[in-house]
Order: sequence, then structure tokens, then C-alpha cells
Amino acid sequence: MVREGEKAPDFTLQADDGNAVSLSDYRGKKVVLYFYPKDGTPGCTREAIEFRDIANEFEKENVIILGVSKDSIKSHQKFKQKHDLPFTLLSDPEGKALDLYGVWKKKSLYGRTFMGTERTTFLIDEKGNVKKVYPKVKVKGHAQVCLLDLKGSKA
Repeated sequence: MVREGEKAPDFTLQADDGNAVSLSDYRGKKVVLYFYPKDGTPGCTREAIEFRDIANEFEKENVIILGVSKDSIKSHQKFKQKHDLPFTLLSDPEGKALDLYGVWKKKSLYGRTFMGTERTTFLIDEKGNVKKVYPKVKVKGHAQVCLLDLKGSKA
């Protein structure tokens, strides 16, 4: 997994609007890069809504929010529209960014083992360095913690 202090690996993925987006497009801005398992599931919906509800606070801090999952662009479009999400969702069906960031992991549920996305958030500064990593995110209050950390560190 990418660690604090390291350069954030660059990637290019398709956004929910169909355009190609690279992490390097956001140099000069702080980025909340959050990886989540699946559009529309309870935890992922709660996480997206928490970011949505304070998105204007992130904007005031010159912070871009990017959500990444393996879901299709069409799935992202529906998810974004249904929950009125004001930030970009990136589609990573082949898991390129998931692999780069080390969040595609072996998971287990009810005794069954499978590969899946470990809910993880990276705070990236204006120069493209990872300032903070939140592995195995617990959704409740997470967006607020990210905002407070960004304000506190002036990442």
C-alpha cells in the first residue's frame, strides 16, 4: 500500500462524465482520493453522502474529492444522480489504480475468502505527495475527519 510521505502514483481513468481524468490533472490542489467497494451498497452510499454533505467545506479549502471503484461509468452516473453527488467518480474496472495504491486485497466474509476493494482514503497535497492514509475506513464521520485533518495540516 502507498504510504504517507510517498509520491501519489499517477493514473488515468474514465470519469462519470466519460472523460479521461489523471491524478496529475489536479496538481496545485489538494485531493481526497477515496477507494470504495461498490456503488449503491449501504456503506458506500453512506460514505458518498457524508462527503456530499460537506463538499462545500472541502471546496473552500481548495480540495478535490475523487471516488474510485471498479463500477462502470453507467453505474457511477446512476449513483451520482440518485444521491446528488457534486464530485467526480472514477471507473477502474480493470483495477489499475486499485493495484497501484494497494487497496485490492484478500477479504473474508462469513468464512468465504475473495478479492475486493479495501475501503481506503488518501489525502494528497498540492505537489502530489501522500499526506495521510486511512486504511480500513469506518464510514461514520470519516469525511469530517478528512476535512479536519486537511484544515489542521494545511496539507
